[in-house]
Amino acid sequence: MDADQYCRDLEAHLCRQNGGHLVRIVGPAFEMVQRWFHLGIPFKVACQGIDRRVSRVVATTAARRRPVRLEFCEADVMDAFDAWRRAVGIRGTADAGAGSDGDAEPAEPRTRVSLAAHIERTIARLTGVRTQAREPSAWTDAVDDIVRALDQLVAPARRARGDVREGITRALGELDDRLIDTAVRVSEAAVVEDAAAEARTELEPFRARMPEAEFDRAMTRGRARALRIRLGLPTIARD
Repeated sequence: MDADQYCRDLEAHLCRQNGGHLVRIVGPAFEMVQRWFHLGIPFKVACQGIDRRVSRVVATTAARRRPVRLEFCEADVMDAFDAWRRAVGIRGTADAGAGSDGDAEPAEPRTRVSLAAHIERTIARLTGVRTQAREPSAWTDAVDDIVRALDQLVAPARRARGDVREGITRALGELDDRLIDTAVRVSEAAVVEDAAAEARTELEPFRARMPEAEFDRAMTRGRARALRIRLGLPTIARD
């Protein structure tokens, strides 16, 4: 995908999100999208930022609203890009002037969820995954084991401090690795290959500036992220 195709595809996506209202990406908006492309913002990540902005407008505006313009999505797109880079392990922060336009609103700040609440939410999501599963017993058994392990961490997490908190955070990371390893093992090969291909496409713009070992780690994390989205899996690990 070149920069022009990237722009056209984002224009089509914004049109769909605006209920069919076409908002042309021209002038400063086109230059902004080209900047996104050259920064290496994956197309799907840019779409996530746009969707976040549109959803917020829909939630706070009367039914007859004006179409959302792309210029007002930049802060959310950059926020989604930063989240993606953290997920795959690419260091640095994006700098594209997000939110610099006086008319644009900044992305909403992330709400910090307590450790115990994070674990409880994860249990709820995994329970839903377990209920809907049509996978082999190896998958459902692994999910059941992880849910039981998480359940034992809820009470300690409510009052965890210092080394105890670090130990729980480490345990969450290990459970997350186990969940993804099991998903890779039991999923159809085509699903895993598709997730890996998506990760490779998203990371390709950064490959030349990354050591091979770092790129391989980012590929592993990127595949896990793509697979997580496909299977509807929560992130157990806590930053």
